[in-house]
Amino acid sequence: MAEAPKAEDITHLPTDQLQGLEYCIDSNPSWGEAIALGFQHYILSLGTAVMIPSFLVPLMGGTSNDKVRVVQTLLFVQGINTFLQTLFGTRLPTVVGGSWAFMVPIISIIHDPSLATIVDDHMRFLATMRAIQGALIVASSVQIILGYSQLWAICSRFFSPVGMVPVIALTGFGLFDRGFPVVGRCVEFGIPMLILFIMFSQYLKQFQAKQLPILERFALLLTIAVIWAYAHLLTASGAYKHHPEQTQLHCRTDKADLISSAPWIKFPYPLQWGAPTFQAGHAFGMMAAVLVSLIESTGAYKAAARLASATPPPAHVLSRGIGWQGVGILLSGLFGTATGSTVSVENVGLLGSTRVGSRRVIQISAGFMIFFSILGKFGALFASIPFPIFAAAYCVLFGLVASVGLSFLQFTNMNSMRNLFIVGVSFFLGLSIPEYFREYTAGALHGPSHTKAEWFNDFLNTIFFSSPTVALMVSVFLDNTLEFKDSAKDRGMPWWAKFRTFKGDSRNEEFYTLPFNLNRFFPPS
Repeated sequence: MAEAPKAEDITHLPTDQLQGLEYCIDSNPSWGEAIALGFQHYILSLGTAVMIPSFLVPLMGGTSNDKVRVVQTLLFVQGINTFLQTLFGTRLPTVVGGSWAFMVPIISIIHDPSLATIVDDHMRFLATMRAIQGALIVASSVQIILGYSQLWAICSRFFSPVGMVPVIALTGFGLFDRGFPVVGRCVEFGIPMLILFIMFSQYLKQFQAKQLPILERFALLLTIAVIWAYAHLLTASGAYKHHPEQTQLHCRTDKADLISSAPWIKFPYPLQWGAPTFQAGHAFGMMAAVLVSLIESTGAYKAAARLASATPPPAHVLSRGIGWQGVGILLSGLFGTATGSTVSVENVGLLGSTRVGSRRVIQISAGFMIFFSILGKFGALFASIPFPIFAAAYCVLFGLVASVGLSFLQFTNMNSMRNLFIVGVSFFLGLSIPEYFREYTAGALHGPSHTKAEWFNDFLNTIFFSSPTVALMVSVFLDNTLEFKDSAKDRGMPWWAKFRTFKGDSRNEEFYTLPFNLNRFFPPS
């Protein structure tokens, strides 16, 4: 009779930090490798930095020159915000870039009758940009107050591992419409990009040169270079000459009008579009987007901590990061980036793909963002990479971030019907409610909330467009009202509690202490 397996042979004990990472948050690869990895993060961040202005600027009446200036400004502010966040904020290796969460209030401002009726396109663009700037400046106060007052740290006391699993997971899963639907716009190089990226980063990752796993570490850079060259070959050979305009826009490498429109050198500066204008309705709608950005970033910070082999950020560190993110949105308003800022989910995923969670790498990428935003022609060259190439990488990287969220289930009891109910319902509603809002808006050309109060419509429609936000509202409510007194162990609270305070775990000092001995002035709680 066969011997029964031992418990340790069939179970995997929960671990605070992910295993198998080459470099953690405060360990660094060689300078040459770090610079190459930083450039790879910069290239990945271009997708969102170019996509958002390419979508918004034409709606505002802007020209190709205006679009290029907005892209440059967004990259410049992105670099500053990333550097500030890694140095003084959470200190996690996170890129702080442009956010899609701000689309509902921004499009509402664009369609405001007082702006939409301006006849001259250039004047309409400037007036709209100033209105967006004013709304961002006012709305940034929400994150600044919640962060620096430590109110968000107090709110986080209601979070448990079982409650945060859907939030973190849907930070990745909730972006499914940015993945294969965009790849499908140009499958002839979108699908090869997806296949090649998976091959290099997973199946061929053991290939080494001088003891460096080249294909695993630089899979994204190599595959983008190969597929971009292939896409340019298709364009140059006239493969898209007789295709519809939309197909050419997505597939051709010469349709972005970025390189020809970009200046050689241009310094973005505050108030470059003129003095911001302020309107209460615009600001209230934008505040909803700031709340969504806060929740999505919270999930991304927790995912980044695991992928950087750090402990979960203590409550006051998380709150400090949110405060600096509010400063980032304020800078977005002052410079005029056309959108607010949030943690870049794709760059968080790249930490896991490369197995390098080094803070220094992300700070180097911030340097590239600032450098190439000033040298316009060079930055525009890289920014002309077709969107389906980025979308193929998102299919992998967003999924990786989502799976990190699922990894928090190891600290909970998933044999508990209570936990199964909370996780399942939060996931389903987190996906289903935003999908309803998207479908309704696509059909009716306005959101389900359609009252005479535009600010109220923008507020509700923005909140319920976000999967992590819906998941947080559902999961935290259920987790703190459903048999919560007798289920602390099932919720994972004994494990979670020690990471709530800075002194709860000795490793926190290594990961999250402020530089330049600033903790003397801002003592951790």
